[in-house]
Amino acid sequence: MPDSREQETSNTRLRSFAEALESGHLFNIRQMVNELHPAEIAHLLESLPPGERELVWELVDKEKDGDVLLYVNDDVRAKLIHDMAPEELVAAAEGLDTDDLADIIQDLPEHVIREVLHSMGDQDRFRLESVLSYQEDTAGGLMNVDTITVRPNVTLDVVLRYLRLRGELPEMTDYLVVVNRGDRYLGLLSLATLLTKDPSMTVGKLMERDIEPIPATMPAKEVAALFERRDLISAPVVDENGKLVGRITIDDVVDVIRDEAEHSIMSMAGLDEEDDIFAPVATSSRRRGIWLGVNLATAFLASWVIGLFDATIEKVVALAVLMPIVASMGGIAGSQTLTLVIRGMALGYIGDANARRIMLKELAVGGLNGLVWSIVVAVISTLWFGDYMIGLIIALALIINLVAAALAGATIPLLMQRMGIDPALSSSVVLTTVTDVVGFFAFLGLATLLLI
Repeated sequence: MPDSREQETSNTRLRSFAEALESGHLFNIRQMVNELHPAEIAHLLESLPPGERELVWELVDKEKDGDVLLYVNDDVRAKLIHDMAPEELVAAAEGLDTDDLADIIQDLPEHVIREVLHSMGDQDRFRLESVLSYQEDTAGGLMNVDTITVRPNVTLDVVLRYLRLRGELPEMTDYLVVVNRGDRYLGLLSLATLLTKDPSMTVGKLMERDIEPIPATMPAKEVAALFERRDLISAPVVDENGKLVGRITIDDVVDVIRDEAEHSIMSMAGLDEEDDIFAPVATSSRRRGIWLGVNLATAFLASWVIGLFDATIEKVVALAVLMPIVASMGGIAGSQTLTLVIRGMALGYIGDANARRIMLKELAVGGLNGLVWSIVVAVISTLWFGDYMIGLIIALALIINLVAAALAGATIPLLMQRMGIDPALSSSVVLTTVTDVVGFFAFLGLATLLLI
């Protein structure tokens, strides 16, 4: 989430572009656009309606096209690629690093992919194929194959002369990777060590052997958590045989963290974080309509429960007035637990080993909150309707529903995960159903037993 200063800057920039577009001063717009970083251009494009987006995209310098395509979301990227000429796409792809090219090449038309591969050298093509051989959401899919390796038996002086001859280092290089003749990972040599130790000493004596490499099949979320725990800038990636295949840098991990955060937020509303905010009305309606339909089905279930007690509601009108309180309190309590558990699962804090303790703790919290707020609601309801029995009934119903909400909020995400369903995508719908059905059934059922 951007801070207030960044948000203000973004809003100011957007207003400036809107005013420039209205005035029709294309020269000024071109200059303003191309002074921005590719990520800022991508943000601007996502913030513009389709017509204005196409105009601004045409004004972006061609050498920036590839980098901008990397930063826009999938939906917008697909539209931009669709409108680009094949030779423009080839030129945009040729200017990208191998790991960045791997991120977008599958979005390109088939004939453009063939042209891009044909224009690459054998080494670059092999590197690209290495990255594409792994799933996108794994360490292998994140890695960059542009890695500097050294042997343990050479001296630091030899390494320094090699680096001077090379002339440059890959971005985010803080370590050189030490490998044997078979490219099996042995350890890391920090640049600080290389620059400060005796040049006559060998790499093998000074390298760090206790830093474990990342398996290429490790899920991207676990890679992000590993970087967070160890404060890493880069990390080597190895295959199942311990052979070095690349490295991951912090800029790639930041993208994973951002994508995961957006995914969690959007999925809880049944949306996709890659959707274009300015997508056509029909497209957006269709995407959202699916979950509205699911929610409608669960709403009918709650209504059916209410219908079972229509005779009770007819006799005691106060019940109809108080019903929303029971459902609302249960929904909020359940959402609090649900959010806590989904976050804990995403960060790796919650698993089978401690799930039971989390559930018991949340049940205790639900019971305590139920007891406290049931007393408050009971007093207000008794004074409002002049009937202590109504106060007692809603108090008992609140306790039951808040405990049920805590139980549902703690267990639903874990059950969804075991079933192979994204917990963030479906848990909120199921939770709403549980709290509504249990709340209405408890409240009206108790009313039927005690008042009728």
